[in-house]
Amino acid sequence: MEPKSHHQHRPHLDAKTKAIINADAKLANPLRGIPYETLMNDVEVFAQERGLSHILPVLKKGALVAQNADAYKQHDMFTDEDRKFLEEEVTHKWRQTGTLYYTVVLSSLAAAVQGMDEAVINGAQLFYPEQFGMDVSTTRGSWLLGLINSAPYLCCATVSCWLTHPLNQWLGRKKTIFVTCMISFLTCIWSAVTNSWWHLFISRFFLGFGIGPKSATVPVYSAECAPAAIRGALVMMWQMWTAFGIGFGDLIDLVFYFIPDSGGIKGLNWRLMLASAGVPGLIVCLQVLWAPESPRWLIGKGRYEEAFKELCRLRFSPVQAARDLYYIHILLEAENEMKKGRNRIVEMFTIPRNRNAALASWIVMFGQQFCGVNVIAYYSSNIFAQSGFSNTSALAATFGFGALNWLFALPAVFTIDTFGRRNLLLFTFPCMAACLLITGFSFWNTFEKGRVAGVSIGIYLFAIFYSPGEGPVPFTYSAEAFPLYIRDIGMSFATATTWFWNFVLSITWPSLVLAFKAQGAFGWYAAWCMVLWFLILLFVRETKGKTLEELDQVFSVPARVHAAYGLRQIPYGIKKFILFQNPTPEELYQPESESEESSNLGDDSAKKEARQSASAQP
Repeated sequence: MEPKSHHQHRPHLDAKTKAIINADAKLANPLRGIPYETLMNDVEVFAQERGLSHILPVLKKGALVAQNADAYKQHDMFTDEDRKFLEEEVTHKWRQTGTLYYTVVLSSLAAAVQGMDEAVINGAQLFYPEQFGMDVSTTRGSWLLGLINSAPYLCCATVSCWLTHPLNQWLGRKKTIFVTCMISFLTCIWSAVTNSWWHLFISRFFLGFGIGPKSATVPVYSAECAPAAIRGALVMMWQMWTAFGIGFGDLIDLVFYFIPDSGGIKGLNWRLMLASAGVPGLIVCLQVLWAPESPRWLIGKGRYEEAFKELCRLRFSPVQAARDLYYIHILLEAENEMKKGRNRIVEMFTIPRNRNAALASWIVMFGQQFCGVNVIAYYSSNIFAQSGFSNTSALAATFGFGALNWLFALPAVFTIDTFGRRNLLLFTFPCMAACLLITGFSFWNTFEKGRVAGVSIGIYLFAIFYSPGEGPVPFTYSAEAFPLYIRDIGMSFATATTWFWNFVLSITWPSLVLAFKAQGAFGWYAAWCMVLWFLILLFVRETKGKTLEELDQVFSVPARVHAAYGLRQIPYGIKKFILFQNPTPEELYQPESESEESSNLGDDSAKKEARQSASAQP
């Protein structure tokens, strides 16, 4: 390999990208650089305009801490109690209020609702096709099975995901969660009382109205209620508890399998499977009545007094609540000013820095589906049954997949920031491809026990490699790749991408198996895993541990330059991991000179302050 210095790339930042860097710096901490007297005067005006004069002293302390997290060490106005709570935010970050953990439980249950909605159809499809006269061995029957199973995701991709913004604007986060979980509950009961394939399709299509907006709202709600120190970990729990819901749904399928028909009800077992997924949604509906509303949403509606009261429920001290209240207010004002006169959708694709982020986000979101995981999540009971399992054993084996999917999602909270997003994907995708090939090729084994063992091993190993890699990475990556001023639009684009390809994958699998057998179908997704490995190598940039400014530099590297760098990593990887040599690693990203950066962002200490504040933005 050539010397490291030969490949260092110093990206040339055009005027638009420099404007993005300035925008990110401003949005990272709009209070940076404001003199003490000016800040205090601004707080007095703010308190008078918003009817908060009765808490002016605590607002002043909160504004100082919002500007500089160490301000409580420098000013005498802070009491010992104030200092205690502000210090414990850093030294004991998991010591939080009961109300905050109440919202964590609510969010976790809402994620479990999501997982159960996806999983219970896995067991039900062993029964309802025969009852509804669907011959899944024919082309028509296989497409109908795929259509019914994919109906919620068709709704998400075409209708419900696009209702997320208006629902949140009109109802708020809390009521949106209530409405969507109530829809999940009602449609699960509805699907359990259907008596034709088209009726089941309609009920499951309407289930999509409970899945789509909820999947976008709950992580945002968690982020807006959580303090900065644990915000990332709480948002990542959405994926972990969705995996738990899938595993629990698989267990419910196994339990209800043995329920006999009763009272003239035909297919009571599969009906109970579908209905059971609505129970956690009902629990969330009851729980959300006592949960706080998102303070950020209340401030966006001008309801500052209510926002302060909710923040006081979520934080230990009024100073912490006042800090977050004032910071959210200033941040929203900066965001609104930044959006004026700009077409952010157009800029997401016309500005190279944004376009590179959108491409990388699309690849990881597309990969979350076309790695083949939801083929197993939605159809594993059929897959196991076709390999030689009895129906009971197939459901038990499916539960094993769900349990592994959840258990190996737990370490993702640590591995994603230890090994890096890109490295995790590059390591796990070839492993997933190998697991899919093991699964598919095992169907050629004429010895039943060997076939069953091969299919089980392939699927279980797939879950182990998927859960810490392509499971948590896509949503985390998409949330940080876009610059702050288009982040909400970028995440909408990313979410719509994953739901659309989810629908494509789930509707086509039955007909794919019918046309190419299990060997060809699993080989198809194994091939996609390798295609995605190359796409990640060429176009997905590492974001672990990068500041806002560094991310702008990283995504400003032209796509062709990054692709060439990715190709050069192949011989480096062979030398390091196969030949066990010690080649010199190449550093692609080298920021512009300090003088050039200073003209845009100020001195180095200011940039560090901007970065620290970015991680703390509510």
